[in-house]
Amino acid sequence: MKQLIEFIPLLLFFSVWAMDERIVSLGSLDIGVGGIFNAAGFLLVASVVTYGILLLVQKKLDKFQWITLGGVVFFCSLTIVFQSVTFLKLKAPIVNWIFASIFFASRYFSDKPAIEHMMGHAIDAPKDVWYRLNKLWIIYFITLGVVNLIVAYTLSEATWLQFKVFGNLILTFVFVLGQMPMIAKYAIIEEGESASDSNSEESA
Repeated sequence: MKQLIEFIPLLLFFSVWAMDERIVSLGSLDIGVGGIFNAAGFLLVASVVTYGILLLVQKKLDKFQWITLGGVVFFCSLTIVFQSVTFLKLKAPIVNWIFASIFFASRYFSDKPAIEHMMGHAIDAPKDVWYRLNKLWIIYFITLGVVNLIVAYTLSEATWLQFKVFGNLILTFVFVLGQMPMIAKYAIIEEGESASDSNSEESA
Protein backbone atom coordinates (compact mmCIF):
# COMPACT_ATOMS: atom_id res chain seq x y z
CA MET A 1 0.00 0.00 0.00
CA LYS A 2 2.80 2.40 0.95
CA GLN A 3 4.56 1.71 -2.37
CA LEU A 4 1.37 2.50 -4.30
CA ILE A 5 1.01 5.82 -2.46
CA GLU A 6 4.63 6.69 -3.26
CA PHE A 7 3.91 5.95 -6.94
CA ILE A 8 1.24 8.70 -7.13
CA PRO A 9 3.69 11.62 -7.75
CA LEU A 10 5.33 9.75 -10.65
CA LEU A 11 1.94 8.92 -12.17
CA LEU A 12 0.91 12.57 -11.87
CA PHE A 13 4.25 13.61 -13.40
CA PHE A 14 3.68 11.37 -16.43
CA SER A 15 0.05 12.48 -16.82
CA VAL A 16 0.94 16.19 -16.78
CA TRP A 17 3.82 15.64 -19.23
CA ALA A 18 1.48 13.85 -21.67
CA MET A 19 -0.95 16.80 -21.83
CA ASP A 20 -0.82 19.49 -24.51
CA GLU A 21 1.27 22.37 -23.19
CA ARG A 22 -1.05 25.15 -22.05
CA ILE A 23 -2.19 27.27 -19.10
CA VAL A 24 -5.15 25.98 -17.08
CA SER A 25 -7.10 28.40 -14.89
CA LEU A 26 -8.35 27.15 -11.54
CA GLY A 27 -10.26 30.05 -10.10
CA SER A 28 -7.74 32.89 -9.80
CA LEU A 29 -4.82 30.48 -10.17
CA ASP A 30 -3.14 29.88 -13.55
CA ILE A 31 -1.28 26.56 -13.75
CA GLY A 32 0.93 25.38 -16.58
CA VAL A 33 0.41 21.80 -17.76
CA GLY A 34 2.07 19.78 -20.48
CA GLY A 35 5.77 19.44 -21.17
CA ILE A 36 8.66 18.24 -19.06
CA PHE A 37 9.18 21.40 -16.99
CA ASN A 38 5.57 21.75 -15.90
CA ALA A 39 5.57 18.02 -15.13
CA ALA A 40 8.68 18.46 -12.99
CA GLY A 41 6.86 21.12 -10.98
CA PHE A 42 3.94 18.78 -10.36
CA LEU A 43 6.35 15.99 -9.38
CA LEU A 44 8.05 18.29 -6.88
CA VAL A 45 4.83 19.48 -5.22
CA ALA A 46 3.15 16.04 -5.29
CA SER A 47 6.22 14.39 -3.72
CA VAL A 48 6.41 16.91 -0.88
CA VAL A 49 2.67 16.47 -0.20
CA THR A 50 2.78 12.66 -0.46
CA TYR A 51 5.80 12.18 1.78
CA GLY A 52 4.44 14.83 4.15
CA ILE A 53 1.26 12.80 4.54
CA LEU A 54 3.28 9.60 5.04
CA LEU A 55 5.35 11.39 7.70
CA LEU A 56 2.18 12.46 9.53
CA VAL A 57 0.62 8.99 9.32
CA GLN A 58 3.75 6.91 10.04
CA LYS A 59 5.31 9.49 12.41
CA LYS A 60 8.57 8.99 10.49
CA LEU A 61 10.11 8.33 7.08
CA ASP A 62 12.80 5.70 6.58
CA LYS A 63 16.17 6.77 5.19
CA PHE A 64 15.30 5.60 1.68
CA GLN A 65 12.14 7.69 1.65
CA TRP A 66 14.13 10.73 2.81
CA ILE A 67 16.71 10.14 0.06
CA THR A 68 14.00 9.74 -2.57
CA LEU A 69 12.26 12.93 -1.42
CA GLY A 70 15.57 14.81 -1.24
CA GLY A 71 16.46 13.62 -4.75
CA VAL A 72 13.13 14.81 -6.14
CA VAL A 73 13.36 18.23 -4.45
CA PHE A 74 17.00 18.75 -5.47
CA PHE A 75 16.87 17.60 -9.10
CA CYS A 76 13.38 18.92 -9.90
CA SER A 77 14.31 22.34 -8.46
CA LEU A 78 17.44 22.49 -10.64
CA THR A 79 15.45 21.33 -13.66
CA ILE A 80 12.87 24.09 -13.19
CA VAL A 81 15.31 26.89 -12.28
CA PHE A 82 17.75 26.20 -15.12
CA GLN A 83 15.12 24.88 -17.57
CA SER A 84 17.38 21.92 -18.29
CA VAL A 85 16.17 18.33 -18.42
CA THR A 86 19.73 17.10 -17.74
CA PHE A 87 19.19 17.36 -13.99
CA LEU A 88 16.02 15.26 -14.12
CA LYS A 89 17.81 12.64 -16.21
CA LEU A 90 20.50 12.34 -13.53
CA LYS A 91 18.06 11.88 -10.62
CA ALA A 92 17.28 8.16 -11.01
CA PRO A 93 20.90 7.04 -11.62
CA ILE A 94 22.31 9.05 -8.71
CA VAL A 95 19.55 8.06 -6.26
CA ASN A 96 19.99 4.38 -7.19
CA TRP A 97 23.76 4.64 -6.70
CA ILE A 98 23.23 6.28 -3.32
CA PHE A 99 21.02 3.31 -2.35
CA ALA A 100 23.75 0.93 -3.56
CA SER A 101 26.33 2.80 -1.43
CA ILE A 102 24.12 2.53 1.67
CA PHE A 103 23.60 -1.21 1.15
CA PHE A 104 27.35 -1.66 0.61
CA ALA A 105 28.36 0.44 3.64
CA SER A 106 25.83 -1.25 5.93
CA ARG A 107 27.89 -4.43 5.97
CA TYR A 108 30.83 -2.57 7.50
CA PHE A 109 29.14 0.07 9.66
CA SER A 110 26.22 -1.88 11.12
CA ASP A 111 25.59 -5.20 12.81
CA LYS A 112 23.01 -5.92 10.10
CA PRO A 113 23.07 -5.42 6.34
CA ALA A 114 20.58 -2.83 5.06
CA ILE A 115 18.23 -5.44 3.60
CA GLU A 116 17.90 -7.10 7.03
CA HIS A 117 17.00 -3.76 8.59
CA MET A 118 14.26 -3.41 5.98
CA MET A 119 12.86 -6.96 5.94
CA GLY A 120 13.97 -8.45 9.25
CA HIS A 121 10.53 -7.94 10.79
CA ALA A 122 9.00 -10.33 8.24
CA ILE A 123 11.81 -12.80 7.54
CA ASP A 124 13.93 -14.81 9.96
CA ALA A 125 16.83 -15.80 7.73
CA PRO A 126 20.43 -16.84 8.57
CA LYS A 127 23.15 -14.20 8.29
CA ASP A 128 24.63 -15.67 5.10
CA VAL A 129 21.24 -15.36 3.37
CA TRP A 130 20.93 -11.71 4.42
CA TYR A 131 24.42 -10.94 3.11
CA ARG A 132 23.64 -12.71 -0.17
CA LEU A 133 20.41 -10.71 -0.54
CA ASN A 134 22.23 -7.50 0.35
CA LYS A 135 24.83 -8.17 -2.36
CA LEU A 136 22.07 -8.81 -4.91
CA TRP A 137 20.45 -5.47 -4.04
CA ILE A 138 23.79 -3.65 -4.41
CA ILE A 139 24.23 -5.14 -7.89
CA TYR A 140 20.62 -4.35 -8.73
CA PHE A 141 20.82 -0.69 -7.70
CA ILE A 142 24.10 -0.16 -9.58
CA THR A 143 22.69 -1.85 -12.70
CA LEU A 144 19.39 0.03 -12.50
CA GLY A 145 21.26 3.32 -12.25
CA VAL A 146 23.30 2.48 -15.37
CA VAL A 147 20.19 1.35 -17.27
CA ASN A 148 18.37 4.60 -16.35
CA LEU A 149 21.35 6.64 -17.55
CA ILE A 150 21.53 4.76 -20.88
CA VAL A 151 17.77 5.03 -21.47
CA ALA A 152 17.77 8.76 -20.61
CA TYR A 153 20.56 9.65 -23.02
CA THR A 154 20.06 7.24 -25.91
CA LEU A 155 16.28 6.96 -26.34
CA SER A 156 13.53 9.47 -27.03
CA GLU A 157 12.06 11.62 -24.26
CA ALA A 158 8.78 9.69 -24.44
CA THR A 159 10.53 6.30 -24.08
CA TRP A 160 12.72 7.60 -21.24
CA LEU A 161 9.72 8.92 -19.30
CA GLN A 162 7.73 5.72 -19.84
CA PHE A 163 10.69 3.75 -18.52
CA LYS A 164 11.19 6.19 -15.63
CA VAL A 165 7.58 5.86 -14.48
CA PHE A 166 6.66 2.28 -15.39
CA GLY A 167 9.88 0.46 -16.35
CA ASN A 168 11.61 0.94 -12.99
CA LEU A 169 8.51 -0.27 -11.16
CA ILE A 170 8.19 -3.40 -13.33
CA LEU A 171 11.91 -4.23 -13.08
CA THR A 172 11.85 -3.86 -9.29
CA PHE A 173 8.73 -6.03 -9.05
CA VAL A 174 10.36 -8.76 -11.18
CA PHE A 175 13.60 -8.52 -9.17
CA VAL A 176 11.77 -8.88 -5.84
CA LEU A 177 9.68 -11.74 -7.23
CA GLY A 178 12.88 -13.51 -8.27
CA GLN A 179 14.06 -13.53 -4.65
CA MET A 180 10.92 -15.21 -3.33
CA PRO A 181 12.22 -18.80 -3.67
CA MET A 182 15.28 -17.82 -1.61
CA ILE A 183 13.38 -16.19 1.27
CA ALA A 184 9.92 -17.80 1.30
CA LYS A 185 10.90 -20.55 3.72
CA TYR A 186 12.16 -17.99 6.22
CA ALA A 187 8.96 -15.95 6.29
CA ILE A 188 7.67 -15.26 9.80
CA ILE A 189 4.11 -16.48 10.32
CA GLU A 190 2.11 -14.47 12.83
CA GLU A 191 0.73 -16.37 15.83
CA GLY A 192 -2.85 -15.51 14.91
CA GLU A 193 -2.21 -16.81 11.43
CA SER A 194 -0.73 -20.05 12.77
CA ALA A 195 -3.68 -20.59 15.09
CA SER A 196 -6.05 -19.98 12.22
CA ASP A 197 -4.20 -22.49 10.08
CA SER A 198 -4.26 -25.07 12.88
CA ASN A 199 -8.02 -24.61 13.35
CA SER A 200 -8.53 -25.05 9.64
CA GLU A 201 -6.53 -28.26 9.65
CA GLU A 202 -8.45 -29.58 12.67
CA SER A 203 -11.76 -28.73 11.01
CA ALA A 204 -10.68 -30.56 7.92
